This record gives sequence, structure tokens and C-alpha cells, in this order.
Amino acid sequence: MAELYMARTCKWGTLRVVGGDVWNHSGDVLITPANNRLSGREGLDNMIHQKAGQELTQATRNICLEMRKINAPPCAVTHNVVTEPFALSDRFKHIIHVVGPDCRRPNQDENRRDLLPETYRNLFATLKELGVMENVISPPLSMGVFAYPHREGARLTLETLLGILDGEEDPSVKTFTIVVKEKNFISNMRTVYREINDLLPGIDTTND
Repeated sequence: MAELYMARTCKWGTLRVVGGDVWNHSGDVLITPANNRLSGREGLDNMIHQKAGQELTQATRNICLEMRKINAPPCAVTHNVVTEPFALSDRFKHIIHVVGPDCRRPNQDENRRDLLPETYRNLFATLKELGVMENVISPPLSMGVFAYPHREGARLTLETLLGILDGEEDPSVKTFTIVVKEKNFISNMRTVYREINDLLPGIDTTND
């Protein structure tokens, strides 16, 4: 069973942080950290494409071709696209390809504190369009090959997600599970959580 690092329950749902690989979990939706070309060639996104199979890569390629016809980027930063889960259909109903800020790009790095919350807000808007998606499985966005600073990113991720789960409007997500394997990010998230625990929405339910 995956190690539970933290859980916090808000008005509408619970944010959980657990260890392991995202494809070994199951839920309504799997989030993959895509690049703006939807190429599936980097980091965790590449591994998810391999697990879902060639059909997924072909599906994202088709999206790129359609967007090219109207001179638009396949998927701009902060935006997302939805596909079938293909070979992962025994575990998920949908895969959402989410493009977070890439801190290797100076302009995105400069605006990362605005771009990351916007990425999560746009994701929840898509989840709402899909209907009730009670269980979402996601890595921490932009914290892998996109090189977002982990300490700052951990804090912003917690504040943004808990703010949505405790907001005025029900996001129709009961459990948002962040799955992490990178030890440095786990360490930073635990430290940040201890430091700001009393300031965050909801109540700690890690030991319940």
C-alpha cells in the first residue's frame, strides 16, 4: 500500500499526498504533466504515454495536427486537453494532459507564481465540464522536468488545491490525490506543511 504523507479534509473534499507511481493508482481521472506540444517525450509524461500505449500518442498527435490547421499551439501553458486512457482504461476513465509552467523558459519562470495556480484552476474547470469526477490522481504539476523550485512549488500547490476544495463552489471532486516519488519534493512538502499547517483551509486528517 502506498505511503500516506499527508491528508487534509476541506468543505468539499480531501487532498491526499501519497508515494508511488501514478499509474499504479486508480480513479476517475489521471493527470499527466504534458508539454505544450503534447509530445509525450519527457519525464513522467513519457512514462504515462508508454503505459497507455501507442494509441495515446496517436491521439495527442491528432490534436496537434488539428490545432496546426488553425495556427494555434497544441496546448498553451496553463491549459489542458482530455483523451481516453486507452491501455489504462482498467484504472481510469480519462487522462487530462495539463501544461504547467516550464521554468526552463525564462518568461514562464518569471511568471510561475501566477501560472501554476491558473493551471490548477483551469484543470478544475475541465473536471467540472466532465461531470462528477470524484477521484483525481495527479503528480505535482511542474515539479519534474519543468524544474519549478520545490519549496515554493509545494507551498503554492497546497494553498491552491486546498483553496479550491474549500472554496465557495463545489468543484465536484471528493478526493484529489497527489502521487509523488521524488524524495526532494516529498521532503519540501512535508516541511512546508508543518510550517503553514495552521494557516491552511480544512483540517488535518492524516492519522484518521
